Amino acid sequence: MDTGLSGKHVMVTGASGGIGLEVTQMLLVEGARVTGTYNHSSKSLDDIQKTWRDELNVLKMDQTSEDEVRALFEKANRAFGRVDVLIANAGIANHEGKAVQEMTLEQWERTIRVNLTGTFLCSKYFFANLEKFPEESASLILVGSTAGLFGEAWYVDYSTSKSAMHGMMMSLKNEIVHLAPKGRVNLVNPGWTMTPMAEKELTDNDMTRRILQTIPMRKTAVPEDIAGAILYLASDKLAGHVSGQTITVAGGMEGRVLFTSSEIDFLNE
Repeated sequence: MDTGLSGKHVMVTGASGGIGLEVTQMLLVEGARVTGTYNHSSKSLDDIQKTWRDELNVLKMDQTSEDEVRALFEKANRAFGRVDVLIANAGIANHEGKAVQEMTLEQWERTIRVNLTGTFLCSKYFFANLEKFPEESASLILVGSTAGLFGEAWYVDYSTSKSAMHGMMMSLKNEIVHLAPKGRVNLVNPGWTMTPMAEKELTDNDMTRRILQTIPMRKTAVPEDIAGAILYLASDKLAGHVSGQTITVAGGMEGRVLFTSSEIDFLNE
């Protein structure tokens, strides 16, 4: 199937691992030119770049710094021209849960700054790039979480930062059309996904059993599941009239228990 992404310039933040790495590879196969960002290690992207040397631009970026985000878009524009699609995927999560009365202000502010303010800054300079290079279409895909839908005890910083993605989407979908008449903004909410960020929890059978009690499909996602939804929304050909929508990729997850622990018996097989 032709996605129409060939020749498009797509920026993927947090492209060095998990969902970001998978969607980067999918985009390259579709013929897109990709600017992939990382903050700590670029090894996984460097490995891909050996195959896609002319199509993948790897850049370091701390999205909490406005100067670095501004410079990122300037470098991306010089390399591949206008950024047609932004996949705002970069984010952090704390692995040790804290009750709200025990959570430090430092932890709260860091999570909000990376996940929410960082996404704001990337969106800001993506829109500035659209203003500088006016064309008919554009697509912004925000990456949230089911934690933003259902909440998550002991992780109020993370769930709050991800819940805010909905309000950002609903506002920006109305702004983008003033810069690109067929511009679109959508949100993907991954559920539990086997990525380095969630590996600790998903390799714990007791924790996995509790998670699967809330999911009708009784399976957790792999990065390809989330990347496929992102690829769909990135494509003007496949999703050209889809804007202001949330796709939750979580196997039908609900904020309640659907199965008894004994019904998740395959974990003992």
